[in-house]
Amino acid sequence: MRHVPTVFFLLSTFLLAVSVESPPPPLFPDEALPTKSGYLPVKHAPGSSMFYTFYEAQRPTTTTLADTPLLVWLQGGPGCSSMIGNFYELGPWRVVSQATELERNPGAWNRLFGLLFVDNPIGVGFSIAASKQDIPRNQRQVAEHLYEALVEFTEQNPGFEHRPVYFTGESYAGKYVPAIGYYILKEKPNGKVNLKGLAIGNGLTDPVIQIRTHAVNVYYSGLVNAKQREELEKAQETSVALVKAQKWREAADARTELLKLVANMTGLATLYNTARSIPYRTDLVVELMNQRETKQVLGVSETVRFEECSDEVEEVLREDVMKSVKFMVEYALGRTKVLLYQGMLDLRDGVVSTEEWMKTMNWSGIGMFSTAERLVWKDGDGDIAGYVQRWGNLTHVVVSGAGHFVPTDKAVNSRDMIEGWVLGQGLFGGGNEKQTFSSSFTESLRVRLDSQT
Repeated sequence: MRHVPTVFFLLSTFLLAVSVESPPPPLFPDEALPTKSGYLPVKHAPGSSMFYTFYEAQRPTTTTLADTPLLVWLQGGPGCSSMIGNFYELGPWRVVSQATELERNPGAWNRLFGLLFVDNPIGVGFSIAASKQDIPRNQRQVAEHLYEALVEFTEQNPGFEHRPVYFTGESYAGKYVPAIGYYILKEKPNGKVNLKGLAIGNGLTDPVIQIRTHAVNVYYSGLVNAKQREELEKAQETSVALVKAQKWREAADARTELLKLVANMTGLATLYNTARSIPYRTDLVVELMNQRETKQVLGVSETVRFEECSDEVEEVLREDVMKSVKFMVEYALGRTKVLLYQGMLDLRDGVVSTEEWMKTMNWSGIGMFSTAERLVWKDGDGDIAGYVQRWGNLTHVVVSGAGHFVPTDKAVNSRDMIEGWVLGQGLFGGGNEKQTFSSSFTESLRVRLDSQT
C-alpha cells in the first residue's frame, strides 16, 4: 500500500473544510440596500440630527427622477421609529417570520415613488437628541425640526428641490403629518419642500372625539355587554373632563387606563387588530436593527442600542397626546389633497373614531363629502379590498381585512391605494364619477410597468 504523507493529508483535510464551511449569505442582499441612509442635522437643536433611509423608485413612471413623487413616512408613538414602517410594513424588504431573514415586499411603496423613512422626532430610533430639553414638546416644534431635516436632505441631493412630496404616516403621525403640512402651507409655501399631499393611516388626530367612540364601538361589535359599555363611557368622560380642565398629562394617563380597560374586557391579543391571535411582531425589527451587519449597512454606530419606541420622547410629548390637530387638517384641505385610511380591524384608531371627527370638520367641502357615494373597492382577484368615499381634496379609505398596520396586513392593496391616490387615478383620484372600482386601474398600471422591463 502506498504511503500518503501526513502533511499532505492534513492539508487536504483543511482545504476540504474551508470549501465546505463557506461564509453565510449577507443579511442584506444588494437589492435590499437603501439608496442612501444617514443623518440630517436639525439647526433648531444644535448637535441633534434625524436618521433616515431612502429608497429610490424601482420603476418611476416619470421621464426624470426630478419629477418622481417622494413619499415621506413618519411612524407614530409618540416616540416610535420609522424603521418599523420600513422593515415591517411598506419598505422594499421586510422581516416576516425571523429577524435574521429579509423577504422582498410584494407591496412596497417605492415601486413608482421615492420613499424616505425618517426617525421623527429627534431622540427616536437612531435619531440623536443632544439633550432631553431639545426634544419637541408640541407639534409646532415637531414640524420645525422635521422641516429643517427635509431641507437638509434636499440640499444634499441636487435635483430633489422640485420633486412632489407627500407626507404619510400612521397612528400618532395622525398629528405629525398634519403638523408638517400645516407648517409648510402656512409658513413655508414657497420653501424648499414641494408639498402635494398628506396621507394618514389609522391616525390619532382629534383625541377627545376619538376616545368617545370606544365604548359604542366595542359594544356594537359584540365585544362587551351593556354594563361594560357604561363603565367604558365613564372612563372616557374622565379623560374628557381632564382635557376641559387643561390637565393634559392627567388626561393622557386617563386615556391609557381606558385602553387598558378595553383590552381587559375584550380579552383580545391586541386592540390593533381584532383578528390576530398574537400581537404584531414588531420585535423582529428591533432584533434586526441591533444586528451588527444592519448597523454597518445603515451607517450607524455599532454601540447604539436600537429601541422600537423611546420612553423619553413619549414622556416629553405626554402633554401633547390629548390635544387636537383637526384645525391643521381643515387648513390643509383648502390647499392640498388629504387621504385618511384605516384598517377595518383596528379598535384603537380605527374607522369609527376617524369618521366621528371627520364629520365635525370646519371645511367648506364637508357637506358634499358627507353625501358622496361610498364605493366598493375590489382587488385584482375581484375580492373586496375595502371602501372609498371621496369629494374634492378629501379621500377616505376603509381597508378590509387590515388592522392598525395596514401595509403589513394588506401589502399589495395598500400599495395600490397610495399609488392611485398620488397619481390621481381610478377610484382614489380624478373626477367624482360614481362607479364601483375593481382591478381596472391596477391592471392597466401593471401592463404599463411590465412593458418597461
